[in-house]
Amino acid sequence: MTMFVTRRALFALIAALGVASALSGSAHAAEPPVFQDGGVAIRGYDPVAYFTRGKPVAGSAKHTLRWKGAVWRFASAKHLAMFKADPAKYAPQYGGYCAYAVSRNYTAKIEPDAWTIHKGKLYLNYNKFIRAAWEREKPANIVKGDRNWPAVLQR
Repeated sequence: MTMFVTRRALFALIAALGVASALSGSAHAAEPPVFQDGGVAIRGYDPVAYFTRGKPVAGSAKHTLRWKGAVWRFASAKHLAMFKADPAKYAPQYGGYCAYAVSRNYTAKIEPDAWTIHKGKLYLNYNKFIRAAWEREKPANIVKGDRNWPAVLQR
């Protein structure tokens, strides 16, 4: 039996192999699901403190938990227990990446003092200037960020 491969079929196969190769390469280049600085989430700040103390508080190496591939630090054993009981309640949105950047379909690091709690969710930003821009269109930015997350990690 003789097999004929048309030029069109050959080009389609080459294109499909190229797409598969590009996709597998981008998966290896993807950023981690949680913003990390040296393997530590949100620059070592306690995510629970934003809710309980209303401000960023540095976590302690004495009170840590590994979650979603990162080390999370807490100011107290109580905050660690609270996070452990319900991490989704306290973890920042978009893996702790800059909420404004995610709304614009890219990722950026954060500064712990550029934060907002909106409808019970913690959002972090690159800096206070970017937070002000994010705040001006917060509802729309949240819709965009929710739409882009987590696919933005593959870009």
